[in-house]
Amino acid sequence: MTESETHWTRGSGGNQGTYVQQQAPRPTEAALSIRGLKVVFHTYAGDVQALDGVDLEVQRGEILGLVGESGCGKSVTALAVAGLLPINAEVISGEVLLDGKNLLKMKKEAVRLSRLNDIALVFQDPMTYLNPVLTIGLQITEALTSDLKVFAEDLIAARMTKLEAMMKRSLTEEQELESLRRAKQSHNLSNKEGKRLASLRALDYLRLVRLSEPEKVLKMYPFELSGGMRQRAMIAMALVRRPRVLLADEITTALDVTVQAQILELLKDLRDKIDAAIVLITHDLAVVSEVCDRVAVMYAGSVVEVAGLVEFFKNPSHPYSKGLMAAILRPDLSSETLESIKGSVPDLINPPSGCRFHPRCPYAYQKCPESKPPMTEVSPGHAVTCFLYGG
Repeated sequence: MTESETHWTRGSGGNQGTYVQQQAPRPTEAALSIRGLKVVFHTYAGDVQALDGVDLEVQRGEILGLVGESGCGKSVTALAVAGLLPINAEVISGEVLLDGKNLLKMKKEAVRLSRLNDIALVFQDPMTYLNPVLTIGLQITEALTSDLKVFAEDLIAARMTKLEAMMKRSLTEEQELESLRRAKQSHNLSNKEGKRLASLRALDYLRLVRLSEPEKVLKMYPFELSGGMRQRAMIAMALVRRPRVLLADEITTALDVTVQAQILELLKDLRDKIDAAIVLITHDLAVVSEVCDRVAVMYAGSVVEVAGLVEFFKNPSHPYSKGLMAAILRPDLSSETLESIKGSVPDLINPPSGCRFHPRCPYAYQKCPESKPPMTEVSPGHAVTCFLYGG
């Protein structure tokens, strides 16, 4: 078994469990490509250089773990992909390619439709994004019926996908199909029919995320659900339009260990059932080891290392990645103290010149503050931005 065909997951015992080798699907096609993305936030104190030339690629059918400490630009990257940057943010340069189309060149309405149909986001705190006065069912069906014409065409196309074949949908009945065909031909779907079909699909996706009694959950309000149930409902809402890219931003941070394990297991199951690229944003390397196929490490607005999961844990190469690994309590090592990365996170209004990590790097030398190192491939599928590699 090659490294590209395996990933590591924790055994029993929580965050301090042992690493175990498991089978993982091979990525086949790039769904999302980010190239040279630079984002600046204009503030009264000055311009915050939040992203400094981010380069990332996510394949269909894989989970990419985007790792880094708070303030490194993980969430800003996700917001830039979804077109949800705040009003004081400005994209200076770069491309965000979704199946080859540059989202940054699209008009606002085209980006909105792309966000509706192709890109889904799940955030850390469901209660912040769920409407407390609307039922779960109404919030899910609203996402479906906002464009009845697209929904009608989408329902017909859905039958041809791997996901729908697994779900034993009620929409496979011949009378339902005929109704949808007529709706597509007339480019119309009545509000009543649309809501009925949307409710059926909402039930299907609540079952997909393993919510028990989905008929009951459909009629419940967010405050009536536990934290884990709300997070599952958010994931169902994100997946209901069958997006090409799912951005999951710290979705397990506010959950207890048991529920966290359930959500991570759900993500692994969804990877096998949906033909989408999943970006899991987290600061927890233990979470990454649980579900991801590849790892991208960010520091101060830049991606400093990208590698397959096995390769990353066996051979972290960037000095920052080595520092992160050294700061993890591991049961297979007898050290009684944890190492820390000296220094502090840089001020991105006045970031360090050259490599932004050089003020904290134990290996820094004269060249490091002079220019930014390029991304260098140290082994197949493993790239690092550091002058210690490639001359």
